[in-house]
Amino acid sequence: MKKRVVSLFLAAAMMASLVGCGGKANEPASDNAGSGAAADAGTENTTGEEEASSGTEADSQPAENTNSAEGGAFKIGAIGPSTGDAAVYGIAVQNGAELAVKEINEAGGINGYQIEYNFQDDECDNEKSVNAYNTLKDWGMQMLVGTTTSGCCIAVAAESANDNLFQLTPSGSSVDILKNNDNVFQVCFTDPNQGVGAAEYIGTNGVAQKVAVIYDSSDVYSSGIYEKFAQEAANQSFEIVSAEAFTASNKTDFSVQLQKAKDAGAELVFLPIYYSEASLILTQANSMGYAPKFFGCDGLDGILNVENFDASLAEGVMLLTPFAADAEDEATKSFVSAYEAAYGGTPNQFAADAYDAVYVLKAAIEKSGATPAESVSDICDKLKGAMAEISVDGLTGEAMSWDADGAVNKAPKAMEIVNGTYSLIQ
Repeated sequence: MKKRVVSLFLAAAMMASLVGCGGKANEPASDNAGSGAAADAGTENTTGEEEASSGTEADSQPAENTNSAEGGAFKIGAIGPSTGDAAVYGIAVQNGAELAVKEINEAGGINGYQIEYNFQDDECDNEKSVNAYNTLKDWGMQMLVGTTTSGCCIAVAAESANDNLFQLTPSGSSVDILKNNDNVFQVCFTDPNQGVGAAEYIGTNGVAQKVAVIYDSSDVYSSGIYEKFAQEAANQSFEIVSAEAFTASNKTDFSVQLQKAKDAGAELVFLPIYYSEASLILTQANSMGYAPKFFGCDGLDGILNVENFDASLAEGVMLLTPFAADAEDEATKSFVSAYEAAYGGTPNQFAADAYDAVYVLKAAIEKSGATPAESVSDICDKLKGAMAEISVDGLTGEAMSWDADGAVNKAPKAMEIVNGTYSLIQ
């Protein structure tokens, strides 16, 4: 089936991302998050941590930063899973943020101040994520890039809100992260926007008439996307013929869910889940001779790198994501080149979101005039005000701005896995 991204989808996706947008205090100041991507990734590490190679456990224990400007350095913490089932996401976030920190430090820092960077592993566990947050507090963290996954981010946001510590999550997409937490902002688009955008794309482009859904009812990311997808499906040209859930305690055998989708005649299976479970679903569907189109969201980014998974089964999988590593713009090409040189692999959307997050912090600090000598709370208050005024061009979106709730305004991109790579659908 010929696929195309039509202007109607893009306009609708953008409108979805603008819903609830609060007024800005001033006209946004324009900043460019991708301007430093061409920096030599092989230069001396100035982040204060040992470099982590992709695919390995990589908790950082920063050494003293001797390149700090007089008056100290900004201490940026980050949290995500560098071990466990979701490690590909956390390692990508760690590396993407680290690359941005290196570039900024090598270019002179932020208003003359260097950055110290400390990443902590949470194993995608809520309690361990809070423990990681407390470890970073003891280290002297002044602002947080994290956490990586939604459930952990909700748990940590409650702590950072109590401390009035500025938190910018690169990839935690649940709307619950932002509820009653005016110190928390997102770089990724929210779960509702992903659900609405996916339904609009499938309907607008006539990808399928009968759609099944397999989702994780125990995960806020997955269930949040599914809920909005199902609501928007009622306005589209396709029918949801099967919607089956699984939970964290039962996520290895999907034969029942797949059989129901097959029996219902589903031509497409929507997977608002993470890549680990998706790889099992694709493998089991192949074993039972069921070959529908599979469509997911940003959680599928990384499926090609799952250990012991036959990546050829992912051929033709479609997904919505804000980043395409094969994009031809100079900022993306420079970022991909620098990332591959530093970490030996192609960056995914999580790496790009984290890279953008650090540059967003830079833009907010520059706008606010915050300094490392100020208290955590004073820095947070200044950055909160600046977020209402800045506009950032990044790898994952142009002219990104933030509404009164902390949600980012940007549109997703449609991708398809073709010949073993993620390709932007034109």
